[in-house]
Amino acid sequence: MTDNAATIEAIRRELADSYDEEFELELEDDRLESLDEAAAERKARGLDRKVYFRELLRLQHELVRLQDWVKSQNLRVVVLFEGRDSAGKGGAIKRITQRLNPRICRVAALPAPSERERTQWYFQRYVAHLPAAGEIVLFDRSWYNRSGVERVMGFCTENDVEEFFRSVPEFERMLVRSGIILVKYWFSITDEEQEFRFQMRIHDPLKQWKLSPMDVESRSRWEDYTRAKEEMLARTHIPEAPWWVVEAVDKKRARLNCISHLLEQIPYGEVPHPPVNLPDRVRHDDYIRHPVAPELYVPAKF
Repeated sequence: MTDNAATIEAIRRELADSYDEEFELELEDDRLESLDEAAAERKARGLDRKVYFRELLRLQHELVRLQDWVKSQNLRVVVLFEGRDSAGKGGAIKRITQRLNPRICRVAALPAPSERERTQWYFQRYVAHLPAAGEIVLFDRSWYNRSGVERVMGFCTENDVEEFFRSVPEFERMLVRSGIILVKYWFSITDEEQEFRFQMRIHDPLKQWKLSPMDVESRSRWEDYTRAKEEMLARTHIPEAPWWVVEAVDKKRARLNCISHLLEQIPYGEVPHPPVNLPDRVRHDDYIRHPVAPELYVPAKF
C-alpha cells in the first residue's frame, strides 16, 4: 500500500469510528424491537435507515455551525424538552449534543429537589443552570415539572400550581427580555406507543433503569397527565416563548424534525476560522522516553 493510500485508509477508519456511536444507539433500538413480534411491522413503517443517517449527519453538521455562531455572537440559548415518560426527549437530546462541544452545549437534567430546594423560590434552582454568553443549555425536563408530574402526583398544592401559571409567563418574558433565546418543545406520543415503550423497558435489562416507580405510576394516570398537559399548553403558550409540539411516535422522524426546526429558530451564519498549521515536533537530543512498567497497562483482553 502506498503512503497516500495508507493515509486515505487511516482517514476512512477515523471517520467510520466517529460515526460508531450513532450506529450503536440505533442498534439499541433494533435490539428493543427484536423483543416484540409486532415490532417488525412498526419498523417497516419507519424511516429508511440510509435516509435517516444521511439527514441526521447533515443536520448535525448544521448544529456545529450553529454552535460556532452562538459562541462567536455571545448568544444565550435555552431549549426545553418536555413530554410524557418515554416520549423520546432523551434520544433527541443525545443526537443534538452528539457532535457538539460540551463546554458550549450542555444538558441540565435536574433530580428531585432537596429539602432545602423545596423551601426556595420555585424557579431558583433552574436559574442556576441558565447559560452565560456563548452557551446553549438543553433542559431535559424543566420548571414545567410543577404543572406536570408534581401536580398529577400530588407533590404540590393546587395553589402552588396556580401561582406557577401566574408566574411562568412573566418569568419567561423576563428571560427573553434579558436576551435569552428560549425554545420549548413538547414531545407527543400516543397511549399505545407509551405502553409499547414501557414494555420494551421492562423486558430489556439494559433499559430497566429508565423505568422508575414514577413512570410505572404514570401509566394509570394517563388521563390526569393529559388534562394537565392541555392546561399547561393553553396557559403558557405565549408569543415571546411559544410551545412547539413534536409528533414523536416515530423516533427517527421526531429527531430529524426537532433538530431541523431548532436550526430554524436561531438565524446563524458562517464563522470564519483561521487555518490551523500544525507545528513541527520539537526534538531534543537529551530527551529519553522511559519505559512504562508492565503492571500499569490495562490487560489487552480484546
